[in-house]
Amino acid sequence: MSSQSPLRPDFQMGRRRILSGASTAFAGLAVGGSSWQVLAQTTSNTSVPAPNEMRFGLVTYQWGKDMDLPTVIAACQAAEMGGVELRTEHRHRVEPALTKLERSEVKKRFADSGIELIGYGSNCEFHSADPAVVQKNIEQTKELIHLMHDCGGSGVKVKPNGFASGVPREKTIEQIGKALQELAAYGEGYGQQIRLEVHGSNTSRLDVIRDIFQVAEHRNAAVCWNSNQEDLVSPGLATHFGMVKSRLGDTTHVRKLDDGDYPYAELFELLLRANYQGWVLLEAHSNPEDKVAAMKQQTAVFRSLLAAVRVKLAANQP
Repeated sequence: MSSQSPLRPDFQMGRRRILSGASTAFAGLAVGGSSWQVLAQTTSNTSVPAPNEMRFGLVTYQWGKDMDLPTVIAACQAAEMGGVELRTEHRHRVEPALTKLERSEVKKRFADSGIELIGYGSNCEFHSADPAVVQKNIEQTKELIHLMHDCGGSGVKVKPNGFASGVPREKTIEQIGKALQELAAYGEGYGQQIRLEVHGSNTSRLDVIRDIFQVAEHRNAAVCWNSNQEDLVSPGLATHFGMVKSRLGDTTHVRKLDDGDYPYAELFELLLRANYQGWVLLEAHSNPEDKVAAMKQQTAVFRSLLAAVRVKLAANQP
């Protein structure tokens, strides 16, 4: 894995790969319901983003939690999702207890499938007032770095999870930042990006994340955007995005793209303007009966939305 951010400063939006009819579909992005069906009909759902562009994948959070590893991979193949972030303690059981042989088998299974193991979604956190707890989480993260290295992944997701009662916020921010700094340096030696998910009570504020990364300066420490409602409060999505844009990592988490409660068209525009070339990963909270059908539908929405936003940006070029 390259330690470089998926943001490229020399990006210039071109008119390549613009899909016929998407400009008219874009007008319906701001509203819900049938407009998404119109969008899907007027853009090509068979247009797969190139390797150097935003790609769509799955976090096994809810939709994949009850799938074993072969089933997760098969579901991603069927839905044309190119990669997956495996959550801890799910049925697919990719855990530190795996032997060396078992890890090599996981790596081969992904390599043979064409589905990328993007990384690991851990519950490791570094905000505790107890130094022993913080150190335990750091050591657990290092174990997961080894696991992902052995299994062919490229990173480990960690998270802040709030502020400890009675501890000054500035101290907790510095503590989290120092833990990230240590892990980023360690992970770089194994080709594993350390991805801090925007998460937790008050720690999901983007100004807090920005301040954490002023401490965690290492190039291998990265922000995992999490599409929270907190992103939308004043001063708004664009301003909040700008606070962490330069530190975005290889993964961005989204919910269902057609739920209508988050402005994904605006987020995609911000990502494209920043030349984001990482993964957009579906971390849905719902529980559809047919998970594969739901995954296929979200892949179609992703492609349609991406195409329509590209049309808008291309149309606004001089």
